[in-house]
Amino acid sequence: MRVSDDSERKRRSVRFVQRYLLNPPAMLAVRFGLAPGYVLVETVGRRTGKRRRNVVGMQIEGSTGWVVAEQGSHAGYVRNIEASPSVRVYIRGRWRTARAQLMPEDDPQERLAGFGRLHASSVRRFGTDLLTVRFDLAST
Repeated sequence: MRVSDDSERKRRSVRFVQRYLLNPPAMLAVRFGLAPGYVLVETVGRRTGKRRRNVVGMQIEGSTGWVVAEQGSHAGYVRNIEASPSVRVYIRGRWRTARAQLMPEDDPQERLAGFGRLHASSVRRFGTDLLTVRFDLAST
């Protein structure tokens, strides 16, 4: 068995658990303000044009938000950002427009040091292809 097969198997398993077990209650928790450090990112589907929402952990520094995508360019929301970087982010009870940018030159392990310990450890544990994404939030 090759390493890429192991990564693909792990990626599919993690995606299934997140999509069907973790994300539905996490979305509700974010909407009700019960999940500090997590936000909803709304992208436009690259093929369908439909709005897609994902729960992600985000470190906010002023008007910049940082996300470390566990599955990197394999994540649907990351591929949607590549196609259309204009997004909306649900932070603290309201939607904000933002411009997302993939940062392959950034060190995601070092970036995770600024996140909460629990979130950082789960991303390191379950991630297969870490990628930093920068969100420039529009001023309000």
